[in-house]
Amino acid sequence: MGHMDRTFVLIGALAGFIGVALGAFGAHGLKTRVSPDMLAVFETGVRYQMYHAIALLLLGALAPTLSPRLANIAGWGFTVGILVFSGSLYALVLSDIRILGAITPIGGVAFLIGWACLAYATI
Repeated sequence: MGHMDRTFVLIGALAGFIGVALGAFGAHGLKTRVSPDMLAVFETGVRYQMYHAIALLLLGALAPTLSPRLANIAGWGFTVGILVFSGSLYALVLSDIRILGAITPIGGVAFLIGWACLAYATI
């Protein structure tokens, strides 16, 4: 396993760990503190973080069989997506600063770039 492969497995594992912790925090710590709509927003952040944590783990495992450049872009796309998409949703719910929702789509675009590069890397 190469350096970048290990990096994406590490990021995926950490994102999964943090996702489980944040999911528990949302279910137990936020349930009575935020509206059901805002709790759903938080849960969306956790769900997308977990999807992409798994994607990073799989990418790390598959990377030796893929185009290194595209696999690298895919991995960083997933990582940036987690930070910006999920992170902005967490910040929005915890701070109630609505403008944070405006940067969420940037993270969504990073996810899309990651998936497109992963798909192209397999061709």
